[in-house]
Amino acid sequence: MRLQNKSIVIVGGTSGLGLSAAQACAAEGASVVVVGRDRAKASLLIDQFSTQVRVVEGDARQAETADRAVREAVAAFNGLDGLYHVAGGSGRSQGDGPIDETTDAGWDYTLRQNLDCVFFSNRAALRQFLKQGRGGVILNMASVLGFSPSPRFFASHAYAAAKAAIIGMTKSAAAYYASKNIRINALAPALIETPMAQRAVRDDEIMQFVARKQPLDGGRIGQPQDLDEAVIYLLSDASRFVTGQVLAIDGGWSVSDASG
Repeated sequence: MRLQNKSIVIVGGTSGLGLSAAQACAAEGASVVVVGRDRAKASLLIDQFSTQVRVVEGDARQAETADRAVREAVAAFNGLDGLYHVAGGSGRSQGDGPIDETTDAGWDYTLRQNLDCVFFSNRAALRQFLKQGRGGVILNMASVLGFSPSPRFFASHAYAAAKAAIIGMTKSAAAYYASKNIRINALAPALIETPMAQRAVRDDEIMQFVARKQPLDGGRIGQPQDLDEAVIYLLSDASRFVTGQVLAIDGGWSVSDASG
């Protein structure tokens, strides 16, 4: 039980990558507060792990949501040991795209959706860690698009900017808080089959590209479970000497020369 007696907040924990991670963390003994906009989506998690799980309904783009989640972890589980921020999403439908086509509204929406919310959750967790005085761990969700672009199929430049900024914030904060025994790392997945990825999943040409760009395991789209072991490792004491790192879980995306 690698997360026994750990209290963890997962922002964006009611679907996709976050829900899969919440199930994996609870199975490893963690007490988990999941944050999302739809409590019903967490029903299976609650049914399976009952006393280990709490749900906070709210919008991660609002600072108060992260504050409530941390307070819930403290009240229900006597403190906070870890934060995993997963929440985010595409701004394509709101006007994100290549820079010359991106609207002001698309830029604002996408950064609010993918960067502001990470700042809010990290701030809430860090304040609690400092108050407790016993360290802690943060794991942020970046993307390979923050450093390994796909100009043909994934030209969402506000999204890429937000994910690159998460990497910069993660590294800077990791350096600043390391002396407090607070570790901060990030994951950078490529295309994973989640609700956000459905545009790509339904496009045969994109999926053919993905099979070349993510050639591991026969060439395929990733699954949420592909990240779970890394999440457990980076939230657990096994990674006690690891901070400021960005782990690409990308099926080979960032080292592949497939065009697209």
